[in-house]
Order: sequence, then structure tokens, then C-alpha cells
Amino acid sequence: MDKIPLTRAGQTALSDELKTLKSVERPAIIRAIAEAREHGDLSENAEYHSAREKQSFIEGRIKELEGILSLAEVIDPAKMSGPIKFGATVTLVDEDTDEEKTYQIVGEPEADIENGRLNLRSPLARSLIGKEEGDTVEVRTPGGEKSYEVLKIAYI
Repeated sequence: MDKIPLTRAGQTALSDELKTLKSVERPAIIRAIAEAREHGDLSENAEYHSAREKQSFIEGRIKELEGILSLAEVIDPAKMSGPIKFGATVTLVDEDTDEEKTYQIVGEPEADIENGRLNLRSPLARSLIGKEEGDTVEVRTPGGEKSYEVLKIAYI
């Protein structure tokens, strides 16, 4: 199996989520199922079916997080420098609109585009890898070709 790159913050967030699921969510759903069972006929008990569905989701997420964390390769961006690579925080300017955007390139499990965390495997991140400040990148997006200039690279 391939290692999954994560930042220290990403590993901590996933570990915290796993701990919450195991220590808070799992016991709560077990209590909810027990309570729903007390209401009698399970075939027509919506609370019971809803609780079982939620339990299935929680157990699936626990397995997923345990798998990710077991394959995690934690990389500290603060120890890096140079051209863009995993962990870099990159400030770009859209050459058409002059809009500036800042992204950190992270592993897939911690990617969140709305919070500026760009998936390492995304087209934009792949086109940025190896570039330096002042370089221009062309990216094919669903809305057409986009051109960005790399303004700043930081490893924090």
C-alpha cells in the first residue's frame, strides 16, 4: 500500500476525529439503539432504523480513519524550502482577474478547498509542483484554461 502524505495538523485533526467517534459518538449511538429497541416492534421503528444507519456510518468512518492513520506519512512543511512541493503554502494571482488566492498543498484526507487546503492530486496542485516564485502555470479547469502566476511560496 502507498503511504498517505499528511501534515502534522492534518494528522492531529484526523486523530481527534477518530477519538471523538470512538469515545463520544459510538457510545451515544449504542444507547440510542438500546432505547429504540425498548419501543417494541423493530420492523416499524423509524428511530431504530435511523440509529442503525448512523451506527453504520460511524463504524465505516472509524475504519476509514484507522486505515488512513495507519498508512500516514507525516511531513513537516516547516523543515522544507525551495520549489513548490507537498506542504507548501502558495500565493497565486489569477492572470485574467488579478484575484489573489492562497493555498496549502496537502494530502487528500485533509484537503478542503474552501479553507485553502488543496489536494496534492488536484490539477492545480499537480501543475504547481516544482514551480518557483514568478513562474506561470496553465491549468485546465471545467470553466476552461486558467493562468496563474506564483507570487509567494512559504513553508510554515
